Amino acid sequence: MTPADLAALIRSIAVDVLNARGLDASVLPEEITVERPRNPEHGDYATNIALQVAKRVGVVPRDLATWLVAELAANEGIAEATIAGPGFVNIRLAAAAQGEVVARILEAGETFGNSDIYAGKTVNLEFVSANPTGPIHLGGTRWAAVGDALGRILQANGAAVTREYYFNDHGGQIDRFARSLMAAAKGEPTPEDGYGGGYIQEIAQAVLEAHPDALELPVTECQEVFRANGVEMMFSHIRSSLHEFGTDFDVYFHENSLFESGAVERAIATLKENGNLYESEGAWWLKSSEFGDDKDRVVIKSDGQAAYIAGDIAYLVDKFERGHDLAIYMLGADHHGYIARLKAAAAALGYAPERVEVLIGQMVNLVREGKAIRMSKRAGTVITLDDLVESIGVDGARYSMIRSSVDSSLDIDLALWESQSSDNPVYYVQYGHARLSSIMRKAADIGITAENPDLSLLTHDREGDLIRTLGEFPAVVKAAAELREPHRVARYAEELAAVFHRFYDNCQILPRGEEEKQPVFTARLALAMATRQVLANDLRLLGVSAPERM
Repeated sequence: MTPADLAALIRSIAVDVLNARGLDASVLPEEITVERPRNPEHGDYATNIALQVAKRVGVVPRDLATWLVAELAANEGIAEATIAGPGFVNIRLAAAAQGEVVARILEAGETFGNSDIYAGKTVNLEFVSANPTGPIHLGGTRWAAVGDALGRILQANGAAVTREYYFNDHGGQIDRFARSLMAAAKGEPTPEDGYGGGYIQEIAQAVLEAHPDALELPVTECQEVFRANGVEMMFSHIRSSLHEFGTDFDVYFHENSLFESGAVERAIATLKENGNLYESEGAWWLKSSEFGDDKDRVVIKSDGQAAYIAGDIAYLVDKFERGHDLAIYMLGADHHGYIARLKAAAAALGYAPERVEVLIGQMVNLVREGKAIRMSKRAGTVITLDDLVESIGVDGARYSMIRSSVDSSLDIDLALWESQSSDNPVYYVQYGHARLSSIMRKAADIGITAENPDLSLLTHDREGDLIRTLGEFPAVVKAAAELREPHRVARYAEELAAVFHRFYDNCQILPRGEEEKQPVFTARLALAMATRQVLANDLRLLGVSAPERM
């Protein structure tokens, strides 16, 4: 019996209890809160439902709790139900009912933890979207890991997810990039507003090798050669880095296509027609302040050029016209203003603003021995995704980025993540999976299987702790999807690994000699198999490998 099963049972009993006394059962919430008590001596689970609804139906909370306890205690899956304080209900499960979690995990396999809460919902998930003017820095690396994990988690909850990279190939930053390449090719200093670093030299040389006569062309044509080829080479490197990092995209959307296809003009025409765009001082302004933004935004500047938001508006229309129900943007710390801006744009276009979500990620710093590391030899001024992977590997890099809430800045201690010890979170979790895999191999060697286990034999406290932790996995995955917080899945993996290691230290899993006939070992092997499955499922949602040997 998982926490969700218990919550459903409590609600069903509460409905019967209230109806039997002529009380209004409609006041019951759809989902009953079930939690594990801080003190395990109080029981396996606790609920405050009596305190929540007693006043609404006109009874004393403790009286309602008494009625609930009487019915719960009569259920064969409940070993004990008691009242605590003013009306809390503490519950201890019967061993057989608790063991059902193990059987369910083994039956469900890779799908355990999945749900259908977003079934039929299409989500456009845009993340990374770094300008093709340099390698991906640590902020983009964070989104590459977190965004990919969020996509996996949403899919596990039934959503159809399109992972999208917005390719910024339009505007002034691309011109500065091209001029920087030209300067490097000529052996001139980097322009004051340009891009530096070893990668500029590398790309400039590659362009010259492909187009030996580029520098002999007129300036405008020369710049176009470096722009077109340089952007493609840089973006090819970005795609390769992301692929090696385990992050791939379904769509690479080119910003320039919005202007070439007329999408920007059409979006502006729509806003003019519906009255949400007005002219003032020679420019055209979006009435964004009427839709929750802090001010109106210039869409067409007085010189007739489109402001940056014009592309954002057209891109938003494109996302919804492609049939997406929800557009999630994952942006850097300097884009906080985009939350109100994009929601206002959606409302002005006639879309429900709640169909737009903007997640803001904070900065990432690397430290070693307490000192910040700030220089990348190749990029010149920043630490890149490639630098991080080279230092701590793909698994370490992904896990270190995902395990903390993106709402807070992140310091990554390289010495910690390079270590092969229990202090390293990803090593600790992966070691748990490897240890479990070793147990499976040893069981096969001695001919022990988990076939037809008597799971009611799992009565040791450490067995109970492990089973209850396993049972929480579906709720963790669901919460991670609903709250857009993949770090919950990572932290759960660490908790599960810790609970498993304690179980391993206290409960002999495989028999020795004459002990092989004892059925408890079959049950414990089944529990170990279930734990291995959940750890593997968890790591897969994070895009982190589950090694069988370490």
